[in-house]
Amino acid sequence: MNAEQNKKDFSKAERIKIHQPDANKADRFNPRNRIYVRAVEGLWSTLRRRIGWIAMLFFLVLPWIPWGDRQAVWFNLAEQKFHVFGLTIWPQDLTLLAALLMIAAFGLFFITTYLGRVWCGYTCPQTVWTFIFIWFEEKLEGARNKRIKLDQMPWSFNKLWRKTAKHTSWLLVSLLTAMTFVSYFVPTNEVYVDVFTLNASGAIYFWVIFFTFATYGNAGWMREIMCIHMCPYARFQAAMFDKNTYIVGYDAKRGETRGPRSRKADPKAMGLGDCIDCDLCVQVCPTGIDIRNGLQYECINCGACIDACDTTMVRMGYDKGLISYTTENKLEGIKEKVLRPKLVGYGVVLSVMILIFIYATATIEPIRIDIIRDRNQLFRETDAGLVENTFTLKILNKTENTHLYNMSVEGLPNYDWIGPQQVTIKGGEVLTLPISIAVDPVDLSRTMTHINFEVVTDDGLIEAKQESRFFGN
Repeated sequence: MNAEQNKKDFSKAERIKIHQPDANKADRFNPRNRIYVRAVEGLWSTLRRRIGWIAMLFFLVLPWIPWGDRQAVWFNLAEQKFHVFGLTIWPQDLTLLAALLMIAAFGLFFITTYLGRVWCGYTCPQTVWTFIFIWFEEKLEGARNKRIKLDQMPWSFNKLWRKTAKHTSWLLVSLLTAMTFVSYFVPTNEVYVDVFTLNASGAIYFWVIFFTFATYGNAGWMREIMCIHMCPYARFQAAMFDKNTYIVGYDAKRGETRGPRSRKADPKAMGLGDCIDCDLCVQVCPTGIDIRNGLQYECINCGACIDACDTTMVRMGYDKGLISYTTENKLEGIKEKVLRPKLVGYGVVLSVMILIFIYATATIEPIRIDIIRDRNQLFRETDAGLVENTFTLKILNKTENTHLYNMSVEGLPNYDWIGPQQVTIKGGEVLTLPISIAVDPVDLSRTMTHINFEVVTDDGLIEAKQESRFFGN
């Protein structure tokens, strides 16, 4: 009974509420209920904008960087090769790609467990492009209140040109985004020249148009709907949170009870907390939530409400930090723990995967040999009485330079090599070479002999071996 009473007496100001969405709220998919995001200045908003512009600049410029006779980053699906500067990943090296994806996944888990959804708030393409679209919206239609008023006005020339300019800018940014994205898979020069000269293939036009309207729809119209209803990350992030994860939190002990007052008024004498209920934290939120209602899965940790609240606190002469990056334990007055099992576990796995990736990348074989035996017969006897085995050698030059290769066999005392024993292979090419090995049966001590085919460059710097078998009488 005492435990129940204590639970009831545990005031709302002394805990973090977990927000329960109201099923009767206005439908977010209704365009009439759109969110008008208010511009805000501050530390976190400035940081977010800079990261966003840098990320977009990086995305746009990367396909234009040359690397030899190709672009630095090129996912060549036609030839099944991924080029990342000097690294070329072949289908035989897809374990590298798997390791890279695991690094990205565990890196996200580690950061989320420690810093919350900062990926969503600062670097997610949906967030970056949405804020870029909002920037154009503010420049062409005005601040939040002006945009609301403009949408409520009847159609006029002023409204028409502003709306036209906004959507045109959105479409141009979307088109640039789409063409840049396609340029990661098709050489950049080909994409831009062929598209604008109407010489591109139907597939290129399809993907450019598809990604143009996908970007336009996601960043211009869907916005928070993507984050709240369609992104799976928002749903399973709670599995990575704990009471020491950094979240955007409202200090209810300090802020409650809310209420307006003049700057000179004494809030304590009025029975009020520091929150003046200005609602700016809601107006600047890109997902339209009220962070004062507690921890909500819609929050993307962008920090816009922190900047808005800090600005109000400074204007009122109060201390900053009513809304801040904090943890549940800190808000409850419990000492924070930086090192905890979940975070350490993610960190260990992430470190191991990074080391494996570095090692695998550093030890990529510059040449690969595949040996295919003749399937029709194990061996045959020549007119000269020799035992002959036939093989097909597939030699892949995984470097970007042309090399002269010398081939030999280890494990046979005396043999005749029937076929070219020295070949030139261009960078990135595969040479299929049928050859035969003939041996005097007197030199064979058993019916099956293990052998190694060896391929060495003329300078001796690159070599590769592949095991096979030689059969005789």
